[in-house]
Amino acid sequence: MFDIVALGELLIDFTPSGLSASGGQLFERNPGGAPANVLAAMAKMGKKSAFIGMVGQDQFGLFSKNVLQSNEIDTRGLKFSKTVNTTLAFVHLAPNGDRSFSFYRNPGADMMLTSADIDFDLVKQTKIFHFGSISMTGEPSRSATLATVKFAKENGIMVSGSEGCYYRYSDGFGRLPGFILPMPWAH
Repeated sequence: MFDIVALGELLIDFTPSGLSASGGQLFERNPGGAPANVLAAMAKMGKKSAFIGMVGQDQFGLFSKNVLQSNEIDTRGLKFSKTVNTTLAFVHLAPNGDRSFSFYRNPGADMMLTSADIDFDLVKQTKIFHFGSISMTGEPSRSATLATVKFAKENGIMVSGSEGCYYRYSDGFGRLPGFILPMPWAH
């Protein structure tokens, strides 16, 4: 039995890490993605957790899987795409500490997760099912996420989800249109 199973993006954050000898910005590779971050925090508190999602079959995907496993997060629900790469995000820090992101995700492997990829038995074995809002930004991951939320609710599993989702569109940053909808199956 798991305390929490989370579904959503597992990506690489490139965070500022100083300047090169010539003064150029250096970036450090770090694991990221809100659902994975939730699981890492829960695992550090001794909670049994598992991840469901998709990464590319590339160096970043393998790195991400190893990080989850080193944090004692079950990865049997992690799938690998042979055709789409792991999502990348460059983190930019403003002088006041605010962050902004540049995503390389059109598409990213996390967007390719389908309902057929979901291990519903894994979901059935948890007390809490958590999903990230980024998985709601496109198909087929949106349908897979909604199907899993519905399944969890039908099986009496508590559902939690990230509400705030900002994603870069061609017309700038904005709240996802139509994302904040009534979710009668959520607790």
